[in-house]
Amino acid sequence: MSQQRLMQVLLAPQISEKATYVADKHEQVIFRVASDATKPEVKAAVELLFKVSVEAVQIAVVKGKKKKFGRFMGARKNWKKAYVSLKPGQEINFVDGGAA
Repeated sequence: MSQQRLMQVLLAPQISEKATYVADKHEQVIFRVASDATKPEVKAAVELLFKVSVEAVQIAVVKGKKKKFGRFMGARKNWKKAYVSLKPGQEINFVDGGAA
């Protein structure tokens, strides 16, 4: 895995009520990732960018919503999100811009 590829794997942190709940209860962080990203790539990218140790990665594909444009049906694109479990005692603080 090249460093250039790893920089393109993580798109954004997923910030929502559910993401905050999961972070507090299960010590996981949720990221929106590239649609062709794999678990090893996500793990390497998080460790490279945030200087933390990753215990496990789970990936889910979020199906795009069906939308109606007048009388035509369309759909948004599917996207992937990754649940990243950090090793105990580690956390990523997005407010300060990196590892804490």
